[in-house]
Amino acid sequence: MKYSSYWLLSAALLCGLSASAQHDSPKIPKKKFIDASNMDLNYKPGNDFNLYASGTWIKNNPVPAKETRWGSFNVLRDFNINAVKNILIEAENDKTAKPGSVKRRIGEFYAAGMDSMSIEKLGASPILPELAKVASGTTLDDIISEAALMRTQGLGSPLFNFYVGQDRKEATKLIAQLGQGGTTLPDRDYYLKADARSLKIQEAYKKYITQLFVLSGSSEELAKKNAETIFTIEKSLANSQMSRVEMRDPYKTYNKFSVADFAKTTPNMNWAALLPKMKVNGQDTILVGAPKFFTDLNALLVATPVSDWKTYLQWNVLKTSAPYLSSAFVNANFAFTQVLSGQKVQTPRWQRMSQLTDGTLGELLGQLYVEKHFKPEAKVRMEEMVANLIKAYEIRIKNLDWMSAETKVKALGKLYAFTPKIAYPDKFKNYDGLTVTKTNFLQNLRSAAVWGYTDMVSQLGKPVDKTRWGMSTPTVNAYYNPVLNEIVFPAGILQFPFFDVNADDAVNYGGIGAVIGHEISHGFDDSGSQYDKDGNLKNWWTAEDLAKFKEKSKALQAQFDAYTVLDTIHVNGKLTMGENIGDLGGLNAAYEAYKMTNEWKAGKVEDGFTPDQRFFLAWAQVWRTTILPETAAQLIVTDSHSPGEYRTIGAPVNMDAWYKAFNIQPGDKLYKKPEDRIKIW
Repeated sequence: MKYSSYWLLSAALLCGLSASAQHDSPKIPKKKFIDASNMDLNYKPGNDFNLYASGTWIKNNPVPAKETRWGSFNVLRDFNINAVKNILIEAENDKTAKPGSVKRRIGEFYAAGMDSMSIEKLGASPILPELAKVASGTTLDDIISEAALMRTQGLGSPLFNFYVGQDRKEATKLIAQLGQGGTTLPDRDYYLKADARSLKIQEAYKKYITQLFVLSGSSEELAKKNAETIFTIEKSLANSQMSRVEMRDPYKTYNKFSVADFAKTTPNMNWAALLPKMKVNGQDTILVGAPKFFTDLNALLVATPVSDWKTYLQWNVLKTSAPYLSSAFVNANFAFTQVLSGQKVQTPRWQRMSQLTDGTLGELLGQLYVEKHFKPEAKVRMEEMVANLIKAYEIRIKNLDWMSAETKVKALGKLYAFTPKIAYPDKFKNYDGLTVTKTNFLQNLRSAAVWGYTDMVSQLGKPVDKTRWGMSTPTVNAYYNPVLNEIVFPAGILQFPFFDVNADDAVNYGGIGAVIGHEISHGFDDSGSQYDKDGNLKNWWTAEDLAKFKEKSKALQAQFDAYTVLDTIHVNGKLTMGENIGDLGGLNAAYEAYKMTNEWKAGKVEDGFTPDQRFFLAWAQVWRTTILPETAAQLIVTDSHSPGEYRTIGAPVNMDAWYKAFNIQPGDKLYKKPEDRIKIW
């Protein structure tokens, strides 16, 4: 983190001291929670609130060469990853750490990843046996069986996706679930579109495939042929996939079959035999996200030569291994990533390995992170804020003028049933049985993947474990889980600019308060609102209220559809609907909670800003962002969140308090008539 962005010497003299004492005392650094030097006052807030609030910061913070975008999230993530690095180096160098201890295991995992000399010497040799094995099959049944086994061995997820999760209509039960998949590019559209940007990416992808096959021993001619084969297969799979917008419909993706009945729809795939190979035993029922994808896959299996499928399986080994092999593989991987994202230089190895350790052994690392970087008083303050946001949401639901009393009772019941998780798990996972060594990096990754997969399928037949977390402790993010009806805030995000125990309420409510409200709002967005208080996919709305909600949601979609991101590319209001409702409901609820504080009631001006101005400026500084055009184009297709500049303004332009705080008037570019301001939650 660039502390200079947030810390300044105080210009004020300490009160109560004599003149000589004032002269002799050093000035005390004062944290500037709202720093006017980051703003650009040449802009009217009603014309461009994003640049008014953050224009100078944006001008002075171009995207660093090793990044694809830069903003408050990235600044904090950069700080956190450096903190993680220091923990890992300390663990690696701690000679007193006992075998099997948290320190020893994460230290050795990190050390193995940082031993680039040993990795370089090995070249492609670690994966040659795997490549030979997946190419040894002679029949279609061999291919399908190998594809099933590969996912249990850390060798990717060929053909389709599989996971174990809660049954959305019976949330107390866990069930095996199949989903569309089998592709490599970030979205189906990358295969199916023929515009210049998509064609450039397709050619870069084929070049990448060719490079990896050459590096693993194929001739250039064969490698190029393999690239065409793989692209053709993956394009067929992409053509059978549902779009991201379609996948947001939880009913459309809920298709329950008996294993026997599902097997009848895919006669070339014997699920009764495949599931045990995937370590799934004793299950007679399965959930399928996209049945048509599997019937199409069933036909594709026999229409494609076995030799081509072997090439496809080898590609799955190559692409899952390339970032962790010698520099030739790593560089080829990055060259392809550059075309997708525009990133200028490769992320430093220490950072990649630190992130990998967090992603692989997050609950071991999290224990040490909490000891060093999280203060207990922060958790207490967060618990208070969550309670206040719940209360604010209660007030807002009760005061809704478009919802009937009948539906309000159900909405409040769901609100009261929310389970908050703050900072870190009550009990960390120990990864019992997972062996880590400092001498075999790729094997560590394979072992961890096998452990994770086995841990996942071992949940079948057991009660739902509500203590599990979906993010690691150092993660700078938060989430809502509809089937558990829980809101989760890892320790990593509980830092400035989102949260600081010493900050004024305006900053904390405009920052983490809005994040809390955002996650609560996910329980009431276009998707989450379809789940009841117990996490079941079950309607609790009257038909009239649901129609009103959908009408308001359509208005918000239209607002975001109108925002231009790049060239002729617009925000996808349907894809981002849930996040936009989250922002709108979250910021409104946070403001409602802020109005309950003594600080707001006092109305004191600080650093030249009123309490309401500080609240909205705190919100804006959370979303200030610079981004590479390639990344911006990719995220419009793949990300369910709107770009930062439009998150900055998307909710405030619908809030009367924002207009009053900054004296927004008719004629200002962002002005919306009171009757046009969208009010949902």
